[in-house]
Amino acid sequence: MDEEEALARLIALAGTSASAAGDAAVLRAVVEEASELGARRALARLGLADEAARADVADLRQLLSAWRDAKTSAWKAAIDWAVRGVLALLVVGLAVKLGLPGLLK
Repeated sequence: MDEEEALARLIALAGTSASAAGDAAVLRAVVEEASELGARRALARLGLADEAARADVADLRQLLSAWRDAKTSAWKAAIDWAVRGVLALLVVGLAVKLGLPGLLK
């Protein structure tokens, strides 16, 4: 019996159940079966239903982590160079203001 048949039988059983405790148990089983079936279908549509999917997702996570690290490093380097440029301009401005270019002649 596949998952769809099991779900259909649970739904039929839910329609014939007489006790409140039985209704809750059957309803819970129906929800669990339906959610598992839906999850398997979604994974199959994404191409992640085979055995290699776990390794593929792990590789994608590692690649995403490396991308985030590279992006963070690039931003830090750009900010570092911008700060160095501003400081260099400040030093040149102070040198001009204090008349140091006249001392070099």
